[in-house]
This record gives sequence, structure tokens and C-alpha cells, in this order.
Amino acid sequence: MTNTASTSGPSSSGPPSLADGLKVLRDKWGWIVALGVVFVLAGVVALGSVVAATASAVMIVGIMMIMGGAAELIAAFGVKDWKRAAFWGLLGVLYVAAGIIAILNPFAAASILTLMLGAALVVGGVLRIFLAFAMRSAGKPWGWVVLSGLVSLLLGFMIIAQWPASSFFVLGIFLGIDLIFIGSGWISMGLALKRRT
Repeated sequence: MTNTASTSGPSSSGPPSLADGLKVLRDKWGWIVALGVVFVLAGVVALGSVVAATASAVMIVGIMMIMGGAAELIAAFGVKDWKRAAFWGLLGVLYVAAGIIAILNPFAAASILTLMLGAALVVGGVLRIFLAFAMRSAGKPWGWVVLSGLVSLLLGFMIIAQWPASSFFVLGIFLGIDLIFIGSGWISMGLALKRRT
């Protein structure tokens, strides 16, 4: 009896392999680099006009909060227990309301967000420093963790010390730097794919 099954290679109906996905990306390396350049340019523009970038960042947060609130409200209708449904519904309404307030009054929202960011950096820096000393007692490398904790702590104190004036530029600076890093990552990926062609 002869075996009629093909053993020449994998079935063409199977899921695409990682190599196939990389080949598709390699063919599009130019578009990936172009996307990275757009992100970098947007970051430079944001750093050049940090007040407008701060307002844009707050509006993005506001839109995300509205979308999250809408999702919470939709989820509330699917919950059978009325207490949980009321909780999800109230949470959704609060998210939507906060998002609308952020969009309608971005600089007031930026003031609150900046203060929260400064406080989060201070708390994160303190926790990192404690973690570093715990690592030191365990005999693990700890110097870089202390340094990152001190930088976060200092940055948080600087933001809080200049608040509310810092509300007009801090979020814009963070947005600009983030866009530049994202763009640099896309450019690096595109150039790496080009070298593999």
C-alpha cells in the first residue's frame, strides 16, 4: 500500500511562520523608518511647543477616559447582579465625566495630572531606593537601582516644587520625549530589517 500523504513540507493552509512575518516586514522597512521619522518629528514639535503639547496630552487622556467609561457602561448592562451593575455603571459615568472635563478644560486637568505625576515619581523613587538597599543586603547589584530612585525622587520634587506652574509644560515635555523614543525605536527596527534583506 502506498502512502499518498505529502511529506515535502508544511501544509500551506497552516498558520504563517515567524519567518514569513519577518519577510513581509522586511519588504516594508522603508515605511517603518518613515513612521519612526514622523514620530521623532512630532516629538521635536512637542518639545518646541510644550504648552500646546500638554493640552494635547490631556485631551488624549480625556478621550481614553471617555472610551474606558463607555466600555464600563457597556459592561454594566451585561452584569446580572444589580449591585455590581450599579458599581460598573457609576464607574463608567465617572470616567466619562472626567474625560469630558479634561477635554473641555485641559489646563485644569493638566494641573491635577501633573501633581499626581510628581507624587507618583516621589513614591516610586522612595520605593526604588528601599528596594536597592534590600538588594544590597542580599548581595545583588544595587547601585543603578539607587541612582534611578534618586533621579525619580528629584524629578518628582522638582515637579511638585514648581506646581502649579509646572502644569503648563511637564506633560508636554514627557509627551515629546516619549514620541522621540517611540520614533527612534521604529527607525532602529526598520534599519535592522533593511540590513537583513
